[in-house]
Amino acid sequence: MSLHRLDQVIEHAWADLTVTVEAGCTIAKLQRTLAEHGQRLAIDPLWPDRATVGGILATNDSGALRLGYGSLRDLIIGVTLALADGTIASSGGKVVKNVAGYDLPKLATGSLGTLGVITRAVFRLHPLPRNTRTLTIAVDDVVTMQRVILEILDAQLAPASIQARKGNIDILLEGTLDGIAAQEASIKQMHTVQEGAPGVWMAREELFGETPVVKFTTLPSRISSASAPFSRYVIQATGIGYAQFDGDFAGLRAAMEHDGGSLAILGRTTLDAWGSPGDALPLMRAVKELLDPKGTLNPGRFVGGI
Repeated sequence: MSLHRLDQVIEHAWADLTVTVEAGCTIAKLQRTLAEHGQRLAIDPLWPDRATVGGILATNDSGALRLGYGSLRDLIIGVTLALADGTIASSGGKVVKNVAGYDLPKLATGSLGTLGVITRAVFRLHPLPRNTRTLTIAVDDVVTMQRVILEILDAQLAPASIQARKGNIDILLEGTLDGIAAQEASIKQMHTVQEGAPGVWMAREELFGETPVVKFTTLPSRISSASAPFSRYVIQATGIGYAQFDGDFAGLRAAMEHDGGSLAILGRTTLDAWGSPGDALPLMRAVKELLDPKGTLNPGRFVGGI
């Protein structure tokens, strides 16, 4: 099913910092429209020129800005779904604080289209930063990487993003020039830093190619052990990582799940893409039965064969 013709920004309520947009609109088009009033949707998903609003919601792809601004589930405040029987379901609205009814926006985010077809969404927005600066810290090993990340997270700083690549930690600072300078000075007191290229924030995209890519999660305090099996990876300070891997998926997944994390295989695969759903599976199946009782939408696509 293609929603590419549902590609309009329906309403940009710039005074209220909200936007209503159709699901087929690309992220790049949405950001250009919002930038006309000095605002943005504070996400940095993969391939923004191709990624659509419905696509990033279905896959819950927030990107590294999640550290500073929250995930898509924090930014979405309204959604409209077309259910399998043709029913149109809406929840939320154009106000940032809305608590009435079922929380369909958060339910639909990350559901991979198994509950309904997202047709439009409402987001809360943030002002475009006046200035940005990327810093990079070179590290010798994953143990040092872990220590540096935790030190920065524990400091009285407000970085918009922190990510680690093999041998490097990237830090994105946003705000006024004075605010950025103060944060940079604090970081330099702790570590040796160098100017980082803005392109480092595209490092996730560079992982995708011939070698299979996995998405893994871990606690911020376990980043070092989660990253150790990979030769190429990008992991955010929130504990969400992407890596190239072509080895024993089952063994790696078992080790990560034992450590409180998870591992999913991205792209087409004959293996189990998701791993253990834990004790949430009965509830997830109950929600699926309620919204799509005949299993019409993306059957078998999600966790536990939902």
